[in-house]
Amino acid sequence: MATLYDMLGVPMHATEEEIKRAYRKAAMKWHPDRNAGAEEVARATFQEIKDAYAILSDAQQRKVYDAVYAEQMSEWEAQHTRHRAAEAQREAAARAADEAVYADMVSLAMRFADEGHHRDVLFGVLLGRQCEPARAAQIADSVAALQASRREPAVKAAAGAAASAAASASADAPSGSASSGADTEETARHDAHAARANHGKREEAASGAASEASAAGGLGGLWFQFLNGLKF
Repeated sequence: MATLYDMLGVPMHATEEEIKRAYRKAAMKWHPDRNAGAEEVARATFQEIKDAYAILSDAQQRKVYDAVYAEQMSEWEAQHTRHRAAEAQREAAARAADEAVYADMVSLAMRFADEGHHRDVLFGVLLGRQCEPARAAQIADSVAALQASRREPAVKAAAGAAASAAASASADAPSGSASSGADTEETARHDAHAARANHGKREEAASGAASEASAAGGLGGLWFQFLNGLKF
């Protein structure tokens, strides 16, 4: 809000001498004779400067002007404050409505994402609900990224469980092989021992049979001699 003081380029607390010097400087600057080609603008401005100086150079008129100006400024400031408050209220209401719409769009995208739909489907659904393309893309990207981050721990856990199972199987395999090898070795030793025992028994049986055969042979010879003795 421009004032008479602004017109002369001085503060409201300027002295009479400061007002006079400012007037002379402004008058010289805006005199029509010094503004060839822009006489109309210079003439109008020059007249405003003269009017401002006429009021401010008179102590009584200046006092009345200051009082009226102060009252007008107070009213203007009150109106400006009310205007700003109303504007802030409208902006707050608009933000609240926009945030509510945004929350609905995010909730909708989350529901479709939970059902297993990918990012492009989310984007299409949001466009179908009259969501602005840029915002729809932003929401679809964010929700898809969120769902991916939620699935990642489960995938890692499954991979970890599979790795643990594989490691356990690998750890158990050598132990089982060693046990089986030990059992096989023990069985082989047992079979070798049994074979040696059987071989010994066979040799003993063969020796016994030979002895019996030898004894039988001796008896047979004596019996033959006995019979021959009876004939002669």
